[in-house]
Amino acid sequence: MVKDKGIALAVVAMGLYVLGGLLTFAGLYLIGFMDGHDFFGWGDGRTLGYLFFCVGISLSILGVLLMRIFRNRGFS
Repeated sequence: MVKDKGIALAVVAMGLYVLGGLLTFAGLYLIGFMDGHDFFGWGDGRTLGYLFFCVGISLSILGVLLMRIFRNRGFS
């Protein structure tokens, strides 16, 4: 039972880590190449790039911390 729970938590942690990486690099692209351009009607591309970058870094850190916690607590 604990092994099944550990696998699910590991998938969640890895998903957060990957999603954070994608958002980080998407944010870097928007910062670099979308200055002054509208991004799908949401606003300036550079501003959204900073948002995506910060949220992506935060999700990546959260994913790594969750992986470390789950491993040290014996869930995996």
